[in-house]
Amino acid sequence: MDGTGSNIDHWQERVDMAAAFRWTARLGMHEAVANHFSLAINDDGTRFLMNPNQMHFARIRASDMIVVDANDPASMKGPNAPDPTAWGLHGGIHRHVPHARCAMHCHSIFATVLASLADSRLPPIDQNCCTFFNRYVIDDGYGGLAFEDEGERCARLFSDPAKKVMIMGNHGVLIIGDTVADTFNRLFYFERSCETYIRALQTGQKLRILPDDVAEKTAQELEGYPEQDARHLAELKAILDDEGSTYDS
Repeated sequence: MDGTGSNIDHWQERVDMAAAFRWTARLGMHEAVANHFSLAINDDGTRFLMNPNQMHFARIRASDMIVVDANDPASMKGPNAPDPTAWGLHGGIHRHVPHARCAMHCHSIFATVLASLADSRLPPIDQNCCTFFNRYVIDDGYGGLAFEDEGERCARLFSDPAKKVMIMGNHGVLIIGDTVADTFNRLFYFERSCETYIRALQTGQKLRILPDDVAEKTAQELEGYPEQDARHLAELKAILDDEGSTYDS
């Protein structure tokens, strides 16, 4: 780090966010200059950090993050205004879902393929898929770009705190969590789970679906697995550091 963050609030959170953006791009889970991640920075969650409007994930730095107030429409004015769909979707989430401290929305390939199927459920066919057993919601009411009305509608679907993944029918995926590490880890494993399922479907063979009790037991065991999310993100930052990345500037 070059000291850029010495006079910027929430510096460590910004660094974590920037690392998540960089790695999402490296995995090809981004989409051009669209998609958005956000992180609440006040107690009720209504003020949040977000990526600048239409900046590519692969070059976002900690100091680039903008601060948005979900309760202040003036956030949409001026040179640092967020993308209107980011305001609609993430504003709605941070305004109405206080347990969503972090929200990551992208159009990653395999999650979007799942979201495009008439049956968008993710069956527990392997250990990763078990992670999400009874822990996602399916939005089957896509109504166009995520402006304010669409964002408010999506926020209402996160009424159950146990469900932290929204399979956005005909759209993509929205992941919420407590921290950047928690949310990015969930995003990573959800995409891996979707890939396993879609590739299994492509074989045309019958699926080996685990019983509900085993899937739930596995999900609970994974939820209690110590520090995997924090260590995952720490390792990604270490790789970026070794490469001389500018993410933390």
